[in-house]
Amino acid sequence: MEILIIGGTRNLGHLLTPKLLEAGHQVTVFNRGQTVEELPADVPRLRGDRSDPVCLQRALAGRSFDVVVDTTLYNGDDAHTITTLLDGRVGHYIFLSTGQVYLVRLDLPRPFAENDYEGPLRKAPPPGTRDHGEWTYGVEKRQAEDVLARAWGTRRFPSTTLRLPMVNSERDHFHRIDGYLLRLRDGGPILLPTGAHLPLRHVYGGDVVRAIATLVDTGLGKGCAYNLSQDETLSVEDFLALLASMAGYEARVTRVNKGLLESRNLLPECSPFSDPWMSELDNRRSKAELGMQYTPLPIYLQRLIGHYKSHPPPMPEGYRRRREEIALACDT
Repeated sequence: MEILIIGGTRNLGHLLTPKLLEAGHQVTVFNRGQTVEELPADVPRLRGDRSDPVCLQRALAGRSFDVVVDTTLYNGDDAHTITTLLDGRVGHYIFLSTGQVYLVRLDLPRPFAENDYEGPLRKAPPPGTRDHGEWTYGVEKRQAEDVLARAWGTRRFPSTTLRLPMVNSERDHFHRIDGYLLRLRDGGPILLPTGAHLPLRHVYGGDVVRAIATLVDTGLGKGCAYNLSQDETLSVEDFLALLASMAGYEARVTRVNKGLLESRNLLPECSPFSDPWMSELDNRRSKAELGMQYTPLPIYLQRLIGHYKSHPPPMPEGYRRRREEIALACDT
């Protein structure tokens, strides 16, 4: 098949490309070319800003694809552009959305199922706050989903939406699990903000890639949305204890006033899994309709621990303030 990946160099797109090439597909990537990539030299590159309709039209002029995987669609305007441009020129369009489309819903109990999408939204947080940025992200992803849903309903534009929670992978450019491992290794405490923490139910990047490959191979799911998520749900403390024991470290945790951590700009880097904007998704539809089986958490954690040990990424920016974290823990 002729497959286009929009994005394709940073995280999931990069992991997906070799999987599709191994299956015998022809893969082209479209992106701005600003991120250092490690893709095979013979993978065709198209350059441009996907938010610029003229640029996108020029890059895709005269091209048709069996499948397009869009990893960088963030709003309704860009969704309208791409569905109009690809109308009649794509066999299957796969959109990577987010569990945050549920987090902006009003008074929605966890875990979130696909049928929970419709309903009233929460009021926007104050502009200029981190909460407002996260709310905007979820609302604009919903706008993109709504454009795709209308395109399917009115002209059968062949799209599938995959809603993702926090993705743990070997190429996580936020270095979340690696940041925890660095803090466990140095022996100092991990700072957790005071107050209630959301239960963790993430997804392994390899499972997202398998879900996309299933859609590519089977053509299933057109006009549908699916949650992707690991089976396990656990607290942040239990996660840290598991990670520490598997990596051979001792987990030391210190609770620090959340307002103090925010005033020092230490959140979310000191504990990204304490983020209040973290979804918990029901994965039963993807299991029933796509045949998904999710990698058990201990198995994929062991893979990530081994990967970061043998391929240490650059030091996360947030870890450069580790001495400040430790000093704050001592004063608590």
